[in-house]
Amino acid sequence: MPAPDRRRQLLEAALEAFSRKGFEGATTKEIAEAAGVTEGVVFRHFPSKQALYAAVLEHQDESRDMQEWLERLQFHMDRNDDAGVLGTIAAGILTSYRADVRFERLMLFAALEGHEQGLAHHRRFALPIFERLQEYFTRRQQDGALRGNNAAAVITAIAGMSQYYAMMTQMFGYGSSLGDDEIVEAFTAIVLNGIVPCSVTPEKGNS
Repeated sequence: MPAPDRRRQLLEAALEAFSRKGFEGATTKEIAEAAGVTEGVVFRHFPSKQALYAAVLEHQDESRDMQEWLERLQFHMDRNDDAGVLGTIAAGILTSYRADVRFERLMLFAALEGHEQGLAHHRRFALPIFERLQEYFTRRQQDGALRGNNAAAVITAIAGMSQYYAMMTQMFGYGSSLGDDEIVEAFTAIVLNGIVPCSVTPEKGNS
């Protein structure tokens, strides 16, 4: 097998193993067996288990789907399309879970294990995007286009709803009568408009 094809095969086997057992639980021996090669072949392509893990993370970041998502996000930001930005965030999370939930499980394992390599990778990828979005929503608030809510809270709201819904339906087996497009539209509307009509004054809870 040509080296690039073998490398992709090993990355696929590693992703499967790391997503089922985490970094600590998965072994290079079982990854080799899953790929139908010897453990020596694994180390010929990757000098260590840590290097293999890092390559799995980087391979996900370099995927065409991820690049297209970032381009769509920037497209809506350039046009001050607030609904488009929020919808793109929500749709990207749902699509990620549906396309290959294994990477999401791998990230959860990294958090559970306190695996700094995985957590640091997530921060390197997510924080720049978060900061770009925070700047965007802050600017839109300053322009008077959006209410003056905390920009970080706005991002967390749309991402949090989408992440929870994706986990419930893709990991925990909960069904849903709504399609992804309907869910994205609903979450976007909730963040943009809230759930209380403008003519109604929200009641304060009893202290």
